[in-house]
Amino acid sequence: MPLINNELFLRIASPTIAGLAMVAAWEGVCRYYNIPSYLFPAPSAVAATFIEDTPTLLRALWMTMRVALIAFGAAVILGTLIAFVFVQSKVIERAFLPYAVVLQVTPIVAIAPLIIILVKDTQIALILCATIIAIFPIIANTILGLRSVDHGLANLFSLNKAGRLQTLIRLRIPSALPYFFGGLRISSGLALIGAVVAEFVAGTGGRQAGLAYEILQSGFQLNIPRMFAALFLITVAGIVLFVAMVGLSRLALGDWHESEVVAET
Repeated sequence: MPLINNELFLRIASPTIAGLAMVAAWEGVCRYYNIPSYLFPAPSAVAATFIEDTPTLLRALWMTMRVALIAFGAAVILGTLIAFVFVQSKVIERAFLPYAVVLQVTPIVAIAPLIIILVKDTQIALILCATIIAIFPIIANTILGLRSVDHGLANLFSLNKAGRLQTLIRLRIPSALPYFFGGLRISSGLALIGAVVAEFVAGTGGRQAGLAYEILQSGFQLNIPRMFAALFLITVAGIVLFVAMVGLSRLALGDWHESEVVAET
């Protein structure tokens, strides 16, 4: 137990100390060379701007997170269903999987303007763009997991004349869960990236403005500390999403799967 506690302490303390050291060095360089805030702001200037504009930035954060979370949920549901269909039918997979790959490798910046033009509701267009970016890791990881079944167990189910549905529920799905949760970790961050990129392209303002719009406005006004504050919020949001997916994975797999069970020493 003390060893585990020490490892947890080092896992938290090491990046914290390194981060504080980098922030201190950043502040020191900006003060020593008297760098103007409109070129490269010091952390103190970013913090002061963040405190001053907290209500506006938090409202923009909520708008961006709402798009990202809805897109992430849609990607999880659709991606999982598509993966199940692909695994059940080789013909369907060979027919449609290349198109999923095409969506993944096509830059969202190239197709986002077309989506925004075709879809009248801007919020739906933003969600659609973010979903397109986030869905492929769910499809790919879930397919890989559903097929990464121990052959001995598969033969055992076959010898006991288990049906396809029974094999899917009792063997394939439990085997696929670690891969599925790995896809969630990737997809959650991509959903946030997709939401921000789509907001950049759409340029929506007013009460529906997200953090991307605040970054653009800050750049136009040369309010660089505010731009850094918005970027900081996006980074924190991405970290929170990733940590939430890690926690969900440990909650679901921690008691029985070897990928999450901590070896006793």
